[in-house]
Amino acid sequence: MVTLLWLLWWALQIFWFLLLARIIVEMIQSFSRDWRPSGVMAVIFEILFTITDPPVKALRRLIPPVRLGAVALDLSVIVLFIGIIVLQQIILRGLIPAVM
Repeated sequence: MVTLLWLLWWALQIFWFLLLARIIVEMIQSFSRDWRPSGVMAVIFEILFTITDPPVKALRRLIPPVRLGAVALDLSVIVLFIGIIVLQQIILRGLIPAVM
């Protein structure tokens, strides 16, 4: 059981880093509209978005973007980011008594 919880925690940690990378790529794309990745970077970004898209799209259906004038703030990625952190803390609280 402990091994399963550790594997789940590490899977969430890896997904957290992938989500952070997605946020950075989306910020770069929003600030530099003419930037387009090419070659190996395009393949890496495609894999990154393919992995992180399903949960982000599911949350986007539930949480609409918040309009601030001409700007729309996508809260789904932020909610997913915080949700992963909360899940990791729950898993760690389950691991601490099991290890001791």
